[in-house]
Amino acid sequence: MFPKVPDQHKVGRPLIPNGLGVLFVLTTTIYLFSIYFTNRIYPLGLDTSVNGVSAALTLAVCVLFGGFMGLLDDFMDLKWRYKAFMPLIASLPLMYYVFEGLQTGAIRTSISVPFLGTLHFGAYYVFIIVPIIVMIVTNTVNQLGGLNGLETVCPAIVILGLMAFSPSYILMLGPLFFWLILAYFNVRGKIFVGNAGSFAIGITIASFAVISDLKVNLLISLLPYIFNSSIILLAVFFTRKRAGVKFDGEKLSSESRKSLVTVITYHRPLTEQRVVIIIAAIVALFTLLGVIIRLF
Repeated sequence: MFPKVPDQHKVGRPLIPNGLGVLFVLTTTIYLFSIYFTNRIYPLGLDTSVNGVSAALTLAVCVLFGGFMGLLDDFMDLKWRYKAFMPLIASLPLMYYVFEGLQTGAIRTSISVPFLGTLHFGAYYVFIIVPIIVMIVTNTVNQLGGLNGLETVCPAIVILGLMAFSPSYILMLGPLFFWLILAYFNVRGKIFVGNAGSFAIGITIASFAVISDLKVNLLISLLPYIFNSSIILLAVFFTRKRAGVKFDGEKLSSESRKSLVTVITYHRPLTEQRVVIIIAAIVALFTLLGVIIRLF
């Protein structure tokens, strides 16, 4: 049913089903639509809305956009110069939600940055800041992958950190549950979520953070992702070469430092599982830092 691709870091390079992230898109969309309709029939406070615009429906449409764009990339293998700006399209539903929130004062257009104070953006928040958030988050999440479990475990950690302070946490219970199921099989090397999954989860994280007004938490949690993307882009710009690791049949190692994975394995052979654990711990540390800053 799903196309198979070789697992580059396993002996014999076995073929693994790819693109199972579409299952996350489908199940998440069904869950969020169920939340919306259930809340319309029985006002249980499951969904939140601003000026009549539902947060659940907004998140569902963003996930659908993200999944479609990722699926398109899986089949067409788009170049980065095009893929980098595709999330801007997926930010449209979120921009509309924020715009309606401005009419009632339910949405803040400011961002409080530690040591810098509060930055006020006004209407620019809707048309510039929100699309930039979606574009950066989606692309950085998409770029940190390539190892079994790396592209599934780390986003789950970030989501947990955001849910800790969000009054709309119910919106993410289903998506997180579905994602953890995929993560379980991904860690074991049974499936790949593909770009459909990484794009969808990236847009999910960005949209949920904006809806919950947890942008600073998001920024701090994503610092490892931003670091990884920054050195990848710098390496491509200056050397015209992409990051890569060598596999000797047991461990991974690298001869250069052009990504977070290659920095960790630079002249230091490690098993794939060990690399994933180290990076997941780094993401967890920064996510915890974001939680601590939120508390104080």
